[in-house]
Amino acid sequence: MEHLPEDCFSYVLSLTSPIDAGRISAVSSVIKSAADSDKVWEKFLPSDYYQIITRLVSPPPCCSSMKDLFLRLCNPQLIDGGKKMFKLEKSSKKLYILSARELTITWANNPLYWTWKSDLLHSRFGEVAELRTICWLEIYGNIKIKMLSPRTHYTAYLIVKFANRAFGLDTLPSQVSVEVGNKIKSRSTVYLRCSRQESTKRVLETIMFLNRVSALRSRVVGAGGDGGGRGVVREREDGWVEIELGRFFNGGGEEEEEEEEVKMCLKEVTGEHLKGGLIVEGIELRPN
Repeated sequence: MEHLPEDCFSYVLSLTSPIDAGRISAVSSVIKSAADSDKVWEKFLPSDYYQIITRLVSPPPCCSSMKDLFLRLCNPQLIDGGKKMFKLEKSSKKLYILSARELTITWANNPLYWTWKSDLLHSRFGEVAELRTICWLEIYGNIKIKMLSPRTHYTAYLIVKFANRAFGLDTLPSQVSVEVGNKIKSRSTVYLRCSRQESTKRVLETIMFLNRVSALRSRVVGAGGDGGGRGVVREREDGWVEIELGRFFNGGGEEEEEEEEVKMCLKEVTGEHLKGGLIVEGIELRPN
């Protein structure tokens, strides 16, 4: 292979992946030179990488190479005035997180129902939204599909925490869904609870409202509101909890499809009971 022209070898490497290029660069110094070339690593960057750089809150200093730029973008970067976060996966796929300020949360600006907190530790963003008390829970997020990596499967997650005072969130299942354009790609239900929430308070609350909960669930399921599927709630390594909203495939095809939006939603508007203590950081769109 070392007898191939460097341009030819660089082209071949650009058709592989960043991981493959890193592995093969250990073969020899000649191959390493080709594997580290800008021609290879510019192919690994997303086609709109220059526009992404202009949206960074803290643009990186002048990078010595395309490989250096790629590795910098593999670290989470705040963009669009700090309201979104961007990260490039090692597979060259784009990951986005929409902050709570980028979401549409019903009555989020009414301090009777929601409060905005800027002093929460371990949040990626300057502000998060905490539900005080409400009976009508609706959270929406959207993003242009052309911002995501083409020919890629994505999963959307709502990133939350449960305050110690959380109540009423798992009395009824919440509806979660993902739409692309006007087509529903995923729809299911999920109970907003975390394994760590089992406590004396939870047990007492369950006993106190057992009859009411039973009646509410029977009414909702009987009306077809349970949706059939079950969403996934899991704890993350960063201390937050992710609620799977749904999955979809970005084909990256026709020009009109590029203008379509991915619409993500979590809502519980069927019951009349109060709920509170949900802390919302944002929605993550993660390539599978």
